Amino acid sequence: MENAIARRQLRILVMVSVLTLGVAGAGSVQASTARQGCPAGEIFATNNTAIITDPADSRLKTRLTRFDHEVRKIIRANGARPGDSKLLDGVFWSGDLKQATYERTREFDVNKVGRDGLHHIAGVIAKQYHQESVLTFRCLPRTSPETDAVEIQAPGVSATKVHDALIANPEAREKLGGGSVTLDGRLILVAPLADLRLARKFTKALGVDWNRAEVRYGDEEFVS
Repeated sequence: MENAIARRQLRILVMVSVLTLGVAGAGSVQASTARQGCPAGEIFATNNTAIITDPADSRLKTRLTRFDHEVRKIIRANGARPGDSKLLDGVFWSGDLKQATYERTREFDVNKVGRDGLHHIAGVIAKQYHQESVLTFRCLPRTSPETDAVEIQAPGVSATKVHDALIANPEAREKLGGGSVTLDGRLILVAPLADLRLARKFTKALGVDWNRAEVRYGDEEFVS
């Protein structure tokens, strides 16, 4: 998406089993953590290049079916194996517009791929669909020197809740940029590890019980 929100968008939540999360200077927080079933990589992308500010806009009803098929072909053509693909409703803050914007996106699980391969595939998608950047996430051990982000997932969230929480929290707008939800109401937020405390506060503002949240550690990258 060719606009100023692209690099701050697609901040998203995911899976885990019980672990005490700690960040230097941020204290300890509790959530569940799980690497089991974690794909080699994840790509968050869309083919949209428009700015949509009306939540009733018909373009937000698309299922991105053709886009799904095309991205799977790109993944295979570059030596990796596509896994599951999830349709997401995203709400992101536009600093230029000074308002929340909406977007339909997809999350693609990618298997049989390494760091460089995932970067290359994301770059192909960004170029082909005229995106300023495409977000990738690799699930890694918490202690890995490459770990710089968290992916948090929690149930019981709607796009409207994300919108209202963004409006009410200027710090979250600036540092997290927004969030997305699956069609069954599961919030997904990818956030810098340094902002874990803020991400926790943001998810709690959405009515999420942090003890029910699931968290992955890993490496995020915006690929252009």
